[in-house]
Amino acid sequence: MKLAISGKGGVGKTTLAALLAQAYADAGQQVLAVDADPSPCLAGALGFPAELRARLRPIVEMEELIAERTGAQPGSFGGFFTLNPRVDDIPERFSVLHRGVRLLEMGTVETGGSGCICPESAMLKTLFTHLLFRKDDVLILDMYAGVEHLGRATVDFVDALLIVVEPTKRSLGTAVQIQKLAHDIGLERLWLVGNKVGSEEEAEFLHAHAAGLPILGLLPTDAGVQEADRMGTAVYDHVPALKEEAIKMMERLEIRD
Repeated sequence: MKLAISGKGGVGKTTLAALLAQAYADAGQQVLAVDADPSPCLAGALGFPAELRARLRPIVEMEELIAERTGAQPGSFGGFFTLNPRVDDIPERFSVLHRGVRLLEMGTVETGGSGCICPESAMLKTLFTHLLFRKDDVLILDMYAGVEHLGRATVDFVDALLIVVEPTKRSLGTAVQIQKLAHDIGLERLWLVGNKVGSEEEAEFLHAHAAGLPILGLLPTDAGVQEADRMGTAVYDHVPALKEEAIKMMERLEIRD
């Protein structure tokens, strides 16, 4: 199972990624969770101990590794460098493992334009493709808002794109934009996941404004999410209602696979 999770900033992508990663791990699956956000925080949501979190570093920030594998210094443009660098050893070498979840921080290349032809970009694109081709893992991708990591050559290897939304028009508007971008690259397996749903009225609002997208599940508003963050505890353990809904979503995805 390969799942990419996207949505507007702050809607709870990382919370969902952590919930599903631990649910699959507890079900006996081999799980690789990838934090592709420029400000990674998935380790915290999973409750990784401080000593393991200290060993993590986004691949995009590893200048010596990028230079070694691509033949060019990060931040450089033009010139010659390898567009298909070796990455097969990276998931095991630079990840950490806790409670059945292997976590890798990938990071994001931030540019002012629509794309980047640079060593960092080549490294991340090749690594991303490699991760999608790994056969034995349940892959959970906590993505930056959008679908820029996905390309036409890898669409068939993503079992679903989960778009996290809050019960607001602004959040749903972003979901529609992501839906269009996904369709542009041929990705049709899309699901909405409602987060911070505090009432039946808000649940009905999401169903009424889902833009034709099926709703995989609804995560209720719970102060325990913030409490778990303050305590450094996994949200999966600390908020039973979210754990229960995550398990249901995992089961629904398996049925629809």
